[in-house]
Amino acid sequence: MRARLNRRMVLGGAVALASTGPAMARDRRMTAYKTPWCGCCDGWVAHMREAGWTVEVIQREDLAPVRARHGVPDRYAGCHTAVVGAYAIEGHVPASDVARLLRERPSHGDRARSPDPPPVSRGVGNRPGPAGFTS
Repeated sequence: MRARLNRRMVLGGAVALASTGPAMARDRRMTAYKTPWCGCCDGWVAHMREAGWTVEVIQREDLAPVRARHGVPDRYAGCHTAVVGAYAIEGHVPASDVARLLRERPSHGDRARSPDPPPVSRGVGNRPGPAGFTS
């Protein structure tokens, strides 16, 4: 019996291929550095995990050395710094924007960050606030 190729089979195969492989797994891992006393960071980490990211959390009392090691200027400092690939992400950046960052791979000269978390940002409330990247 011959199987018929239909749209559902093609889409299912495309999803299966896109969600497997070492490159995809590598792009879905990050390390988040946070202070022990910041609770909003735990909410952001939960948001990232719900979106399929594997997040290793490392607590530090001082994040300045982490930011310096990854080239994040003090003026962009937020309550946590996440590192994924060659990029440092500062603040409450939504998972969809982190995925876009890895798709588009802007140069390290393109710098932006999530502003201080508004009361409705990921990890603080239930809707995303404005966001950007620090690379």
